[in-house]
Amino acid sequence: MTERGSRGLSSAMIAIVRRDLLISLRTRGDILLPVLFFIVVVSLFPMSVTPVPELLQETGPGIIWVAALLATLLALDGIFRPDYDDGALEQLSLTPHPLSMMVLAKAIAHWLTTGLPLLLVSPLLGVLMQLPYSAIQILFWSLLLGTPALSLIGSVGVGLTVGIRKSGTLLSLLILPLYVPVLIFGTGAVHASIIGLPVTPHLMLLGAFSVFSLAVCPLASAIAIKISVS
Repeated sequence: MTERGSRGLSSAMIAIVRRDLLISLRTRGDILLPVLFFIVVVSLFPMSVTPVPELLQETGPGIIWVAALLATLLALDGIFRPDYDDGALEQLSLTPHPLSMMVLAKAIAHWLTTGLPLLLVSPLLGVLMQLPYSAIQILFWSLLLGTPALSLIGSVGVGLTVGIRKSGTLLSLLILPLYVPVLIFGTGAVHASIIGLPVTPHLMLLGAFSVFSLAVCPLASAIAIKISVS
């Protein structure tokens, strides 16, 4: 790719990210709904059991991570659905730029409006679950390394189901099993911190999974979109 082509691709990706961010900021519900869902789900758990610190510390990492997965899933349909409904997705697939890079830009915008807010409120929920300070730090880092994979994997599922009306259940069945490695590595890192074991292997595996998703998912999503809009 020439230098001029690279600059054109970068400008197109930045324009897509900026456009999706502006749309989300105007509606605000796209950002607030997943965060509120995340907070409510985690907050309900201490009310349903005896709030013993040991019990909350044992189950807290898993509860927070499961809530983060569900909150991300709640906002997944917004990656491509509005563009599919107004025909912009079909036009996007006809641009001279690689569709996989356009998909990557939309996944980045999704993470900025969903994964990043979840990341920022996670320390407060860690305090609510009475996690030690060191475990809250690891929770933050695990979400930072893992939530990009959630957006990238989710883009593949949305690409496959974007042409299907009322595809929420099907999307959940497709995506949730693929989220299991992220859930295992994420909760494993926090639990290791609590009991004093090394956390680096868990974080490295989590980061490796996100890098693998970065390499594979945009291309897979682009193929799925071409099938859906054809």
